[in-house]
Amino acid sequence: MSTEEKSAAPRSLAEALRVRDDVSLAALLRSRPDLITPVPTDLTQLATRAGTRASVVRALERLDRFALQTAEALAVASDPAPYGELLGLMAGDDEDPAVAAALPRAVALLREQALVWGADDRLRLVRTARELLAPSPQHPSPTGLGPTVREATAGMSPGRIQEIVATAGLPSTHDSVSAVTALGTLFADRRRMTALLAGLPEESREVLARLVWGPPYGQVTHDPAAHLRALLDRGLLLPTAPGTVVLPREVALHLRAGRAHRAPEPAPPAVEAAATHRPQVVDATAAGQALAALATVTELLKEWDEGGPTVLRAGGLSVRDLKRTAVALDLPEPVAAFWLELAYAAGLIASDGEADERYAPTPAYDEWRELPPAERWADLAQTWLTATRTPGVVGGRDAKDRTLSALGPNLDRSAAPEVRHRVLALLAGLPEGASPTEESVLARLRWERPLRGPERDRREDDLRTRLARWTLSEAELLGVTGRGALAAPGRALIGAPEPPHPAKAPEGPGDKLPVHHRTPAPPAPPAPGERAAAATAARLLAPLLPEPLDHVLLQADLTAVAPGPLERPLADLLGVLADVESKGGATVYRFTPGSVRRALDAGQTAADLHTFLARHSRTPVPQPLTYLIDDVARRHGRLRVGAASAYVRCDDDATLDEILADRRGAGLGLRRLAPTVLAAQAEPAALLEGLRAMGFAPAAESAAGDVVIARADARRTPPRAAPEPVPDGPPAPDDTLLAAAIRAVRAGDLASTAPRKPDAGHGEGGATGGELPRTGAAETLATMQAAVLTGEALWIGYVNAEGSASQRVIAPIRVEGGFVTAYDHTADEVRTYPLHRVTGVAELADDAT
Repeated sequence: MSTEEKSAAPRSLAEALRVRDDVSLAALLRSRPDLITPVPTDLTQLATRAGTRASVVRALERLDRFALQTAEALAVASDPAPYGELLGLMAGDDEDPAVAAALPRAVALLREQALVWGADDRLRLVRTARELLAPSPQHPSPTGLGPTVREATAGMSPGRIQEIVATAGLPSTHDSVSAVTALGTLFADRRRMTALLAGLPEESREVLARLVWGPPYGQVTHDPAAHLRALLDRGLLLPTAPGTVVLPREVALHLRAGRAHRAPEPAPPAVEAAATHRPQVVDATAAGQALAALATVTELLKEWDEGGPTVLRAGGLSVRDLKRTAVALDLPEPVAAFWLELAYAAGLIASDGEADERYAPTPAYDEWRELPPAERWADLAQTWLTATRTPGVVGGRDAKDRTLSALGPNLDRSAAPEVRHRVLALLAGLPEGASPTEESVLARLRWERPLRGPERDRREDDLRTRLARWTLSEAELLGVTGRGALAAPGRALIGAPEPPHPAKAPEGPGDKLPVHHRTPAPPAPPAPGERAAAATAARLLAPLLPEPLDHVLLQADLTAVAPGPLERPLADLLGVLADVESKGGATVYRFTPGSVRRALDAGQTAADLHTFLARHSRTPVPQPLTYLIDDVARRHGRLRVGAASAYVRCDDDATLDEILADRRGAGLGLRRLAPTVLAAQAEPAALLEGLRAMGFAPAAESAAGDVVIARADARRTPPRAAPEPVPDGPPAPDDTLLAAAIRAVRAGDLASTAPRKPDAGHGEGGATGGELPRTGAAETLATMQAAVLTGEALWIGYVNAEGSASQRVIAPIRVEGGFVTAYDHTADEVRTYPLHRVTGVAELADDAT
């Protein structure tokens, strides 16, 4: 390197950032958004922030495995390290071609993220990263390497060092420094080290083999065996503490053939396909799952239409209420928790905020029900993809050993959206119709975001692994995937392009079942944003869903069969008139006296029900069903319950006599007020339930004597916003923010580094960007006025109203009334500053611009 090149080489990370162009700075800030939160004043502050422990740890955690291995190798290389040394540590003596080909990309990535700076002949890992990754007794290196010979012999006596040098066959030296250097040179010489090791006993070489890949520390007794003494006498093992020895780094690298890692992983592991199905089968299966998802969420909300379970004092749903909900939905509890959390994240259910706080549907639920099925599904799927609420942790324990409850606090996991999106993207990379093996997906995610340090031994329990497993199962439940493969609507949901030439896959054993033919949608230009992705997914799903039916099949055993999804008005009224007995490809409803009475309570008459069934049944209305409706309607409303505490009135006094004589009514506190009126001590609701339990069919009435119609959708919460996702650190900046931030940082850097004209206060060379300029008020005013006439730029110190001081480069335009109006190079705009807030002014050197 020439003298000019050496002088031009950056001496710090700030100088390395200063020579970057805007594209390179934008890439850095995009990959590490915490660096512009808030926007730094100049590049020196940006470099300082990029070297803080929290920021470096966050950046290391986002590296892929090979880039992290490269950083770990640099941490055990010399500082600075030439590229050739790094290549040797990564590719080994045999120069693995795959590693050699991938290394430039890894170095470029580390440079881009400001973890490495300097030219190829002087690569430097930022100091904080070196402290985190370099080996130490407290924090072993991820490479398994120990300290160098120089580090391990730092506290050793000079006499002992000379003994080791002599036993190793080296000439004695006049000082310890040269002796340690000679020993390190010997260990780094492949030919001489091979000869040295060949002269050792087999037991000694076995000890080295056990330590070579780490941990490099071992224990020895006060009087070590002969094969250990041979290693200690030659410095192949060095003492670090009483009874503890370490394998020097140079020795380990020789035994490893120069490699810093046992198994470098330059390329990500491939995601393997477990099975392949025809795309039409995948899409049809996913559409069926999507239809079942809509039915499950609708059934859940219907269960809570009149008010759901109470909210725990600490928030969330009790274990008992979760079990009841799971039984009502006929689902396992973890699956029920998933649907509860999805509905909550979509803003369809919330707490009502009353004194006796309960969960209930929100007004948004009514709007959601009015949407077409495909749009309702897309809304749920988009919510799932972006939500940080994580149902999989329900039932676990938090940091304070408290049970995590469904709909409760502390269920947000900020990594969830990224993992879900990445898992679906990996599925999108497979051939169309291919489902992956779970282990290959997990292996790929571990390569892309490897764990560091002791966490590497807990791979099966780490959060990202669990999130990936939950994603695969939840995507199947929701209909984003079908038979494990990504369906066309799911592909559109993440913005992945549809494969242009799908390969014809072999048919599986179940692929010959009848399926809905997928109608290919006309190509549309991709629109940015989540709404556009959801709209595209809904457009692709719509032709896969069966058309809602307007009829059912009535049967003589008081049941009705719905052979498919029903139109909403039909489904709503049938859901009130009958109870769901079984679900599946066809839904079976059963008519009972209680269900018929429920329809009458909702304002229907017997004639309305007969007309409804005749209009919507493809089979004749069975006579038993007609008799059931007429019989319940004849008795319905003969008793009237109102508020006194409560009362019962009936035109038939014999019916009231029957009620008073029934022992089951003793707890209601009934007594006769008139031949047709009974008073009760129970509340009206309790009285209604008590009389119904006794076999009667009472109707509630208002204070005006009218029958109260109890509608199923009467209870709604006040308007509630859906819970906001908890971001995983600062949000990624958009292009506008990046451009503004880079402009501000560069302008601030210009203000802090621009050369000043020499003055009496600063001497030759003028002031540099450290302290603010200080001048008197008269000198400040005179300099400003002169700059207006000459058009020159000035360097000023300015203190704003909050007391924050900054340096600025301005070109004054006008000075009047105690204010200066100037073009501010720092902000890249014209601004007006009060002169009394200007601490001082200095002229820029002639070559400043």
